[in-house]
Amino acid sequence: MADALKRYAGPILAALLILSIGGAMLVGWQRYNRDYVVSVEDDGSAVTKIIAEKIGGTSSLRVSQLSGTIQSTAQDVRGFGLLKSDQVVKMPYSVDYFVDLSGLTARDLEWNAQTQTLIVNAPDVKPGKPNVDESRRTLVRTNGVFVTRQAGEELSRRASAHAQARAQASATSPERMAQAREYGRAAVAKIMAAPLGAMGYGDARVLVTFPPERRGDNRERWDVTTPINEVLEKHK
Repeated sequence: MADALKRYAGPILAALLILSIGGAMLVGWQRYNRDYVVSVEDDGSAVTKIIAEKIGGTSSLRVSQLSGTIQSTAQDVRGFGLLKSDQVVKMPYSVDYFVDLSGLTARDLEWNAQTQTLIVNAPDVKPGKPNVDESRRTLVRTNGVFVTRQAGEELSRRASAHAQARAQASATSPERMAQAREYGRAAVAKIMAAPLGAMGYGDARVLVTFPPERRGDNRERWDVTTPINEVLEKHK
């Protein structure tokens, strides 16, 4: 048996290697086809179509949205410094904030029987990827003596990248994160209040905390006495 395994080990490993390489090549080709191959009609003209899409479930709760208008600038220099151009773009943007409740367990829920307070130690609010709506640009101003097609494309790409980075920086600023946490606190408290009401604790208070608020000595001021799982056991 051992000799047989040794005899076929080489071919089996070779076959697995070939399969893994083939799988990687297939995935690579599918991604290349999705991102770079242009779909055309019979006459050769490019078409507007959906290349790839997927839908999936999520346990993240959207709690807030930051929106506004952003101005982005970009510069491009070509021709040994002789061809200089710049672009200014204004367009709307939005950033959604989420709280991922998938990892929330009974250990994150604590009950203060004296004050009838449920404490929810929630995960922190996270901003999503900024949505910069370039289709609704209100201003596109390009300056330069001679702006080549390549320069124009590069200006557009840089302006878009700068807008994304600036929107992300604004969304993650301490002021915006504090505001998003307040909205997140209200949203999570509303969700947690429903089962409390069903258990006969309709007047109970729900206190939602986030990781930055649970550092150091801040944890002591909530005076927790009973884990929530013990409370649930009593009501079975």
